Amino acid sequence: MIGSIGGRLATILSAICVAAATPVAMPAAAQSAYPNKPIKIIAPVQPGGGVDLVARTIADRLGQALGQSIIVENQSGGGGSIASMATARAAPDGYTLMVGYVGTHGTNPAVRKLPYDAIKDFTPIAMVAGTPNILIVPPSVPANTLKEFVAYVHANPGKLSYGSSGPGTLTHLAMEQLKVAADLDMIHVPYRGIGPAITDILGGQTQALFPGLAAALPHIKAGKMRPLAVTGTRRHPLLPEVPTFEELGYKGFDGVQWYGIVGPANMPSPIVKRLNEEINKLLANPDLRERLSSEALEPMPMSPEQFGQYMRDDIDKWSRLAKARNIQLND
Repeated sequence: MIGSIGGRLATILSAICVAAATPVAMPAAAQSAYPNKPIKIIAPVQPGGGVDLVARTIADRLGQALGQSIIVENQSGGGGSIASMATARAAPDGYTLMVGYVGTHGTNPAVRKLPYDAIKDFTPIAMVAGTPNILIVPPSVPANTLKEFVAYVHANPGKLSYGSSGPGTLTHLAMEQLKVAADLDMIHVPYRGIGPAITDILGGQTQALFPGLAAALPHIKAGKMRPLAVTGTRRHPLLPEVPTFEELGYKGFDGVQWYGIVGPANMPSPIVKRLNEEINKLLANPDLRERLSSEALEPMPMSPEQFGQYMRDDIDKWSRLAKARNIQLND
């Protein structure tokens, strides 16, 4: 009888030990198997442009590195908020990612009340690349330097206009920053995207534009736009003759059209670590660097922690400017 009880007790204890060990072992095994099915990267824009380019460039190469196919899904609308909400609500298992960029995780949170928290609802995974903004004018504007442009605007207060890719976008806020720094009185003409804004400045309907270098470069090379100054701390290698704002005495002009990879909040650390390491390896590859450089994009490898801090700093920077300029959008 005693032996029978002892046998049953041993069996029960053994079962308890197995049960206790199983919850620890299963997640580790599941994470080590990542990825075991296709991954989706959401591009929060229509096909074409820098966001879509980054999504497809990373998807092709990252898929090869991970041994799984990566599908790019374009979800435009709401200035990126539709795609952002879809990403924030997805399972945090590493199979739904998104290209978070300066719009979704920089300027939009600064000027709009969003249905998501750009920091709390996302996991920063990896910064990919960025392109500086550049102040350009058409040949019809009699200014070859930033100093001459400022003097020209001062001589024509309220008579000149500048375009943007929409209210609250970086092309808008960067120009508002310059208006404050140089005490400029200009009229804002917002467009639905950078394409129409470029079309009108080429036609002389507006007198200035502050686009990303990637969008402006072909027109600059063709002599249809005149570059006056570029954001960032150093001159861009594709336009070494164009000075930075900092060189010209304007501090804090470091706005960048940046692109990174984010996922839903609370993604497992091992998955985030692996994705970050693989993306940073890709950014060190000469072939990928050349591909990005051809689009005026410069690789910006960071750790997840650095990327998260970069986003917080960007939101804070543009929020302060938006508050000072009373820019708050309700659409």
